[in-house]
Amino acid sequence: LFMNAGYYDYDQGYRPDFPGEDTYRGRIVHPQHWPEDLDYSDKRVVIIGSGATAVTLVPEMAKRARHVTMLQRSPTWVVSRPAEDALANFLRRYLGETRAYRFTRWKNVWMQDIFFKRARKKPAKVGKTLLKKARQALGPHYDVDTHLTPSYGPWEQRLCLIPDDDLFDALKDGSADIVTDHIERFDDTGIRLKSGDHLQADIIVTATGLNLQMLGGMTMTIDGDDVGLAETYAYKGVMFAGVPNLASTFGYSNASWTLKADITAQYVCRLLNLMRRRGQDIAVPKPPQGDYRDAPIWNLTSGYFKRAADRLPKGTDKAPWNQPHEYVADRKDLLFGEIDDGTMEFRRADQAGTERSTSDLAIAAE
Repeated sequence: LFMNAGYYDYDQGYRPDFPGEDTYRGRIVHPQHWPEDLDYSDKRVVIIGSGATAVTLVPEMAKRARHVTMLQRSPTWVVSRPAEDALANFLRRYLGETRAYRFTRWKNVWMQDIFFKRARKKPAKVGKTLLKKARQALGPHYDVDTHLTPSYGPWEQRLCLIPDDDLFDALKDGSADIVTDHIERFDDTGIRLKSGDHLQADIIVTATGLNLQMLGGMTMTIDGDDVGLAETYAYKGVMFAGVPNLASTFGYSNASWTLKADITAQYVCRLLNLMRRRGQDIAVPKPPQGDYRDAPIWNLTSGYFKRAADRLPKGTDKAPWNQPHEYVADRKDLLFGEIDDGTMEFRRADQAGTERSTSDLAIAAE
């Protein structure tokens, strides 16, 4: 069973309750359930949040709204990149589509990896560079220290990527602004802040995040016993200790999701082909053995990871139970490493003595 259900709850995003919501006379919208009939033309819009959804919505809604305010409790690291890759476009003209694509793909992989490692090694220096770029884009009079300087280092949480300075442009031309404050309560016309200020709003968008959910919210039992993912260890970021014939796609937290999804799919095909050649029906990673320490499998402090900590599989400080979050290392392991590595155990379904451990795997929707 190969799960590709994504990583968040499609039915319900993260939506905290705010005091006084029932008194508000405007419309409240969560981005995960965007209504088709929402007309925000010439409306005053307040977007609660500072993550990827918020920084995407602000410049787009500002094109038609009377004014858009991004209300945040604390800033997020924001970095601007060109919407089009100029080098890729140049190479395509002279090298052709295939070779230009391959070169550009690896160029982007290496640039992202270098940037991530540098941010984790020298966060103060990288943060200073990002803030310098923001000041250059916004001009000397914008309060970057208050609204765009987070309290944590770059890549302790995900960075927000904006194309072609679109968020900065909306801030500069006055069609949008950022307010950094805490919500005291909603009232009939908008939001009252703890500072005493008040934000008028015809529409409030709660871009407050998502709820992380593994395996599409399915429950799992083995031989009639419930098994939660938090009780297992993630094997190579693909399978789970003690769980037979179950693989899952989960991409990177610090790079393109599809990089890991691609090599995960290829690894699963390698595993299936090996089982077919050997005439084996069951593949199950054995639990970690020997001297190891438990370690988180994702190294970010984002709220949605913290809220789901009790539902995520465990990891260790040693392979194959650690998660390096490095495409080059994962690619080498998943595409060229030994599948029968001493940790993966193979059996036939009719093999004597296997009935108790692997005979009855049941997975059902909640």
